Amino acid sequence: MTQRIIYPTDEGGVVVLVPAPEWLAQEGNTIEALAAKDVPAGKPFKIIATEDVPSDRTFRNAWEYTE
Repeated sequence: MTQRIIYPTDEGGVVVLVPAPEWLAQEGNTIEALAAKDVPAGKPFKIIATEDVPSDRTFRNAWEYTE
């Protein structure tokens, strides 16, 4: 999978949702459907390329979500 879903937490952090390949392999399941299912109601979200997620997780608690 080459995409991730990100959305802000109430505490100011960022959630990075990694779709399970098995879920996406099922007919009719898309990353957009996963976002509709798993992102809390009213939260903004983005679908981004995997390579846009920092690979250095040292400061992952400092990541921020901006629209």
